[in-house]
Amino acid sequence: MDLEFRPISLSDQTVFNQYLSQCPQKTSDYSFVNVWSWAAAYDLVWVQTDEFIWLRQNHPTLQYWAPIGNWQAVDWSRYFDRFPQFKSSMIRVPEQLARLWETIFKELVSAFPDRDQFDYIYDADELITLKGNRFHKKRNLLHQFQKKSDYQYVEMSSAFMDAAMAMQNSWCTWRECDSDIQLANENMAIAKVLSHWEELEGIVGGCILVQGAMVAYTIGEWLGDDSLVVHFEKGDTQYKGVYQAVNQMFVEHETSGLKKSIKRVNREQDLGDAGLRRSKESYHPVEFLKKFRVDWTPAENMFR
Repeated sequence: MDLEFRPISLSDQTVFNQYLSQCPQKTSDYSFVNVWSWAAAYDLVWVQTDEFIWLRQNHPTLQYWAPIGNWQAVDWSRYFDRFPQFKSSMIRVPEQLARLWETIFKELVSAFPDRDQFDYIYDADELITLKGNRFHKKRNLLHQFQKKSDYQYVEMSSAFMDAAMAMQNSWCTWRECDSDIQLANENMAIAKVLSHWEELEGIVGGCILVQGAMVAYTIGEWLGDDSLVVHFEKGDTQYKGVYQAVNQMFVEHETSGLKKSIKRVNREQDLGDAGLRRSKESYHPVEFLKKFRVDWTPAENMFR
């Protein structure tokens, strides 16, 4: 059956989130904010069948992502008979789906873990309290920032969009984003999110101001009822401890007032960057959401 893929637009987010809510395992890749904001970087397009939403990236190579919906509610052999085009190599496949396909199709499917794409999962209480020897350095840096800075933490809102974008532009100039394709794409994604803040469902964020000037901001999104994903986090390193501060204050703020019962914080993947991996590991993740590349045998052998 031929399917017509099309670009992802803001008007799609309600339908998209309905399908995502049915997923047995939700990784950061498939949040609407992530998919929509990074769509240009990967030339992401989508198509909807009765059962699933499918994403396809056309850049840098053509690859399908995993289907979004209730993986356990379909007869997969019949489904792939209807849509054989999805039996090609697939990336960013959450572990539960990869294991389900292995159980059903046995040797006809091969799943390979992609460590660079694993989501880092943290205990929210640990990120707030920073208790124990494991967090000694983080706690000290947080306290240094608090003691030396006349700071104010505020919830991100449309009132702070211009200041956040100005800070992002300054950060990008310092990091020379124009010469780094990943940072340039991230900058484009951040600008997109900030420009449409009021239109995005489930988005949350926070800012730290020092004497009225923004020195850090973070942007996140609810991923289920008890999980918060952190998409972007930037700080002015002239202020020692600013990253530890925005990390801790954001999670604490979202927990306060019983907005939602946050148990898990998803700080996304490290993309194989050694420095980013060290940074994420230093906060002691309690779990990884593993993702796989899935390869299928040739179509003519698949359903014998």
